[in-house]
Amino acid sequence: MNKKTNEEILALVEKATAGDKKALETLVTSVQDIVFNLSLRMLGTFADAEDATQDILLKMITHLSSFRGDSLFTTWVFSIAANHLKNYKKHMFARYPLCFEYYGNDIENGEIQDVPDLTQNVERDILAEELKMSCTNVMLQCLDMESRCIFILGTMFKIDSRMAGDILEITPEAYRQRLSRIRKKVADFLGQYCGEYGRGRCKCKDRVNYAIQNQRINPLQLNYVTATEIPAQTIIDVKNAMEDIDDLSQDFLFCKPYRSPERTKHLLQEFLNSTQLSVIQKS
Repeated sequence: MNKKTNEEILALVEKATAGDKKALETLVTSVQDIVFNLSLRMLGTFADAEDATQDILLKMITHLSSFRGDSLFTTWVFSIAANHLKNYKKHMFARYPLCFEYYGNDIENGEIQDVPDLTQNVERDILAEELKMSCTNVMLQCLDMESRCIFILGTMFKIDSRMAGDILEITPEAYRQRLSRIRKKVADFLGQYCGEYGRGRCKCKDRVNYAIQNQRINPLQLNYVTATEIPAQTIIDVKNAMEDIDDLSQDFLFCKPYRSPERTKHLLQEFLNSTQLSVIQKS
């Protein structure tokens, strides 16, 4: 995610579309982490985010010749990613949609007392951290796709309202108003139910076995606690403009950014080395 000028990006695009594999690899590498993090928050699981990230980056590659530098490269990529994700139907929560009422009811009434020990000798503190990151990410699935995208762009990526408006094809004013309402809705839910980020009685450590029983976390496949976290400032550096955000943003510290998984990088590298690439570059 090294910062480059638009002129440098345009030069890389020109080289990539002319068949320069190194230039193409540089472009893909510069955005793969932001695409993965947007996908993870939009879709709720690592597996779905990995699949969507590959789809989005391949779509970016196939449309690379259409980038003319009229906007920042990251804005262009965000637009491709947001449009793809808002219409993405292959993820788990498209089949099993959530709502705040259901999630709150499960927190209040889930029978967590009589569940046996299912930790499989994994430390409870580690599992509690995994559940905390997973739970708050899954909570975002209670928002409709458009609201979820607005929340993620504004809260995790802190994108300027003009840039966000361009990405979502709404006015900056409409974006700011909707972001404010959505953030309050999420903060109210956290405040009412969550004992980790709010004033609620739900504590991750108490619900570990219940979460394992309901297949919400897997002691043998810990995604969040094993993922490589990247500094929040790195995410901020992907854009040129910022606007002030109010203190409510402190309620959303669970939106940590991660490196895209090695499997995704490996699959993309395989593609960059494949014969398919020459076909796409000629399209």
